[in-house]
Amino acid sequence: MNLGNCPRCGKLFANNFRDICPSCIKEIEQEYEKCLKFLREEKMATIQEVSEATGVSIKQITKFIKEGRITVADNPNMMYPCEVCGVLIRQNNMCDSCRTRLTRDFAGAAREGLGNEQDGTADRKGSGAYGAVDKFRN
Repeated sequence: MNLGNCPRCGKLFANNFRDICPSCIKEIEQEYEKCLKFLREEKMATIQEVSEATGVSIKQITKFIKEGRITVADNPNMMYPCEVCGVLIRQNNMCDSCRTRLTRDFAGAAREGLGNEQDGTADRKGSGAYGAVDKFRN
């Protein structure tokens, strides 16, 4: 029997298929039902309005959306914050601007790494390690 502490409440519990204790699972399901009930009545509500009306955190509502339990298709004003800059988005984890910047930064790092390898100035200290830039090559 594997025991662990619930990351949400800190209680000791027998690990199951979810990494939180049964009482927190029940609490999350109640929060989900509150959100669902509110959104059935208020289709045009924003994530902030849902949070204020139900007492459920924006973080938890965002988790429901990302899990596919709350759909943004049925609720046109339901948007959640970008994980990088906080601008409101309707899909993915990052807004287009942050995704573009991340892609550009990776491409720049890859070009810089290739340039160093070609002119012999590459740092050989970590040559056996797999770097994040290596994933995006080819």
